[in-house]
Amino acid sequence: MIWTLFKTFFLLGCTSFGGPAAHLGYFRQHFVERLKWVDEAQYAQWIAISQVMPGPGSSQVGFAIGHHQAGIMGGVAAFVGFTLPSVILMCLFAMFGALFVEAQWFGNVVSALKLMAVVIVADAAIGMYRSFCTSWPLKIAALFGGAFVLVWPFGLAGLYLVLAAVLLGALLPSSQRAPLEAQTATSLKPANLLLLLFFALLGLSTLVKDNGVLGMMAEFYQSGSFVFGGGHVVLPLINEFVSSDVSTSQVLTGYAAAQAVPGPMFTIATYLGAISAPAGQSILWALTATLAIFLPGLLLMLVGQSYWRFFSRYPRALNAIKYVNAAVVGLLVATLVFPIIPASVTAYWQIPVVGVAFVWLQRFKPAIWQVISVFLVGAITASLV
Repeated sequence: MIWTLFKTFFLLGCTSFGGPAAHLGYFRQHFVERLKWVDEAQYAQWIAISQVMPGPGSSQVGFAIGHHQAGIMGGVAAFVGFTLPSVILMCLFAMFGALFVEAQWFGNVVSALKLMAVVIVADAAIGMYRSFCTSWPLKIAALFGGAFVLVWPFGLAGLYLVLAAVLLGALLPSSQRAPLEAQTATSLKPANLLLLLFFALLGLSTLVKDNGVLGMMAEFYQSGSFVFGGGHVVLPLINEFVSSDVSTSQVLTGYAAAQAVPGPMFTIATYLGAISAPAGQSILWALTATLAIFLPGLLLMLVGQSYWRFFSRYPRALNAIKYVNAAVVGLLVATLVFPIIPASVTAYWQIPVVGVAFVWLQRFKPAIWQVISVFLVGAITASLV
């Protein structure tokens, strides 16, 4: 099972363009609809947990899927598999520069994969809407949730939205009973130990004054500990924490590269670690920076899952979960409206392309590799014309 998890997530890591919201769409299409490893409700809960915990949202959800299937080693296999392609590409970019960035075929491929991300996220939003917005109060919660994120398009918007949904659901009366498996006593001791470890490492990182690999590791651990919302929100915090080691221009170059490659955008740390390393130590520094920025979010995902299971024994908590699921639908729709569509659909002729692809995905449910193949063939064909 460990090898299956690694292989599955590695293939997704090679093809998951479009940022965190698009990654969540790929995961849902693959693990909820096709493989049926998890159900819709569990998947939505992981998304909600990733919104209230700092760290890379899509990587946290992928880690949770792996952990759900095969424990800690399954989570590690899923994380390494999904992250490895991006890490390799960012290391190559740091070492050899942007040799292909100006090529027309490269630009066409990136544009095509961005259009595919629009289709995948739209499909995920529709599917989750059908599953979770089953009453008018839940539909209204999703509508207001999406509107809130659009009005407040900042990193903490997802956190505030989920907390508001929890409060609303907890205050409203509910007759729903917890399922039998949720009524089993859940120990919070492992979660509390992990939480203690997170804060201990955070405290130690503030004391490190080293200019070498330990100092860099401390800076990236702090960055990963304070990024709510993931994705694009990582840029200002990384720029703040590592500005003494690399220039703003280098940070922006790494950010642009992270958007151009598949996988999590947190691998900007891979690039920055590689370019700031002494001669002959690029790989070591790149891997150290990568581990440091991802570790806080993965630790907190384990903590969040334990607390979620503990509180799901209570009827009001279950009602809160219903409203959180509806709020997640609104969050996905808002992310689709901005920034995914404006960044991806840049010409009028692309609108019918997206429409046709969306209908194809909705009606025939093709595999991810088939969708990717069609968009890649279209991009390469356009380059040859």
